[in-house]
Amino acid sequence: MALKTLSTFLSPLSLPKHYTLSIFNPVSLNIYRKSTPLSCKSTHSHSPSQLPLSDTKLLSSEPEGTGAASPTRGDRFLERQQADEAAKLLIKEIKKTKKKTKKVLKVNTATACCYGCGAPLQTSEVDAPGYVDMDTYELKKKHHQLRTILCGRCRLLSHGHMITAVGGNGGYSGGKQFVSADELREKLSHLRHEKALIVKLVDIVDFNGSFLSRVRDLAGANPIILVATKVDLLPKGTDFNCVGDWVVEAITKKKLNVLSVHLTSSKSLVGIAGVASEIQKEKKGRDVYILGSANVGKSAFISALLKMMAQRDPAAAAAQKYKPIQSAVPGTTLGPIQIDAFLGGGKLYDTPGVHLHHRQAAVVHSEDLPILAPQSRLRGQSFPVSSKNGMAGKFNSNGLNGFSIFWGGLVRIDVLKVLPETCLTFYGPKKLPIHAVPTHEADEFYKKELGVLLTPPTGKDRAGEWRGLETVQQLQINFEDAERTGVDHH
Repeated sequence: MALKTLSTFLSPLSLPKHYTLSIFNPVSLNIYRKSTPLSCKSTHSHSPSQLPLSDTKLLSSEPEGTGAASPTRGDRFLERQQADEAAKLLIKEIKKTKKKTKKVLKVNTATACCYGCGAPLQTSEVDAPGYVDMDTYELKKKHHQLRTILCGRCRLLSHGHMITAVGGNGGYSGGKQFVSADELREKLSHLRHEKALIVKLVDIVDFNGSFLSRVRDLAGANPIILVATKVDLLPKGTDFNCVGDWVVEAITKKKLNVLSVHLTSSKSLVGIAGVASEIQKEKKGRDVYILGSANVGKSAFISALLKMMAQRDPAAAAAQKYKPIQSAVPGTTLGPIQIDAFLGGGKLYDTPGVHLHHRQAAVVHSEDLPILAPQSRLRGQSFPVSSKNGMAGKFNSNGLNGFSIFWGGLVRIDVLKVLPETCLTFYGPKKLPIHAVPTHEADEFYKKELGVLLTPPTGKDRAGEWRGLETVQQLQINFEDAERTGVDHH
């Protein structure tokens, strides 16, 4: 399948379709940047792959900008009431169907853990994950309610505090580092030896960066359902059928066999019903593990999944009372979290995210992480901009030739040779500023403005600790079709 329009996240390089480059006039660019994840979009219609693709037709008919409304007090009251009634029904059902032989535990559930992050409960280290004061611990233990405890770190995370806990290769700078990324990966090592259903999540606006190309090392031969999250962030007018076709082609090239592909939004619940139906169909009594890279949206997805399943399964309705915590901090979940979400047998597990050293989040300070997380639909910023915006005067008749474009302090693009009418369009978080300067002034500009105009890193102190732009790559892009744009796709 030929890709007709692609746009990158944190390293985008595209040309609008009214500007083209001849195959005899290739674009030549030098790019200085950190390793950058991608977001991709395709806008042509193509016959779908034989691999099953769920919910794309439904997605294409969704009205633009729709989403779930914030719950009212009445909604929250009804949800609590529903959960209590479901819990009573669940207990009654369990008593009826309880087996004499106990099932062999696949995950260590003997140790009481925080239901928000999966960290073992402890009463000694206040700042560490899993901390709970002794009085609360003893009271909950007395009433056999240790699994209803939310640790102090999770309470802070739920109020917006950026508290990292993961260090090492793929970890995060700033704050305390209580566990290494390698130790978190080791907590998933048992999966390859179990019979389980794997739901693998990938961030659609960072597809290649969050894909986990070696997922079979963790999942073994277990069947996989692929779920692309955060489709509500894609630009307005995106053709979801084409996005689905592109995802199918991408995983085929990566030689990953999956049961099905789903495009979803945990915020608007788009596509969640299809995933819930597929899980019930393929589960067959097995445990279900939600797997993905750090900050891909696993906990948010589980919350949306439980909400959808609660309409038919009282076990899922009861499980909504103690859901994993959601936070913008990568590494929120520090251990497998068991969720009793299925009345018919099997457990649902939220798992620690796999931390990848090549992602942008791994090289910035923890307090700068919110800047990199888009909160609303992506909108492109183009250079050169029109004269109406007052910026066209910056560029002479040669267009972008001889200019360098900075995307925050993370990316630098030197334009060596392009046609005068060439335009670069950037898709990313609104808080990530874009600045263009003549290339001969770029080094001095970067040195002077890093941490000030060029953020992240934010502030001169963090800029002083910044390792600089290390990766250098030269791109040549040829264009043959006037009806489609070009893209930096790597």
